[in-house]
Amino acid sequence: MYVYGNAVPKPDYEPQRRGEPSREPRRGKSSRQSRRVRQNQRRELRVGKRYVIFLSVAAVLALFICVNYVRLQSEIAGRSSNITALQEELADMREANNTKYNSIVDSVNMDQIKQKAEGELGMVPAQSGQIVEYDSPEGDYVTQYEQIPESGIIASADNVQD
Repeated sequence: MYVYGNAVPKPDYEPQRRGEPSREPRRGKSSRQSRRVRQNQRRELRVGKRYVIFLSVAAVLALFICVNYVRLQSEIAGRSSNITALQEELADMREANNTKYNSIVDSVNMDQIKQKAEGELGMVPAQSGQIVEYDSPEGDYVTQYEQIPESGIIASADNVQD
């Protein structure tokens, strides 16, 4: 057989060379040793009670965590849908409130109110000397310490005491 190139493929088998020990196990001492090795391996492969208890506790704990996780996820989904429903209800209420407010504002005629106040009730518009402006205190309300006089004038240059 002729092979092209300079590399000859290795044969599929290797011949046994002289001086090498055979690969067959010897009977006698090594078989006892291999039996001991097998026994040790079997002993090591056995699962102890502590290990089984540990794995059982770990599995129960993992199951408990998974169940709680699923319960929390469903609770969150329920609350989310509840929040969405409340937001929709709030939007509907705001829309109804704005509609009612706009209808009330549209129904009020300021000229008609002014005419009724001046004609039927005898009110007169305030003149520039009657308007007293003041800075609002830091609180949300004003405390009145004295009664307002019937004339409506709180202070004038004539009433100032030295």
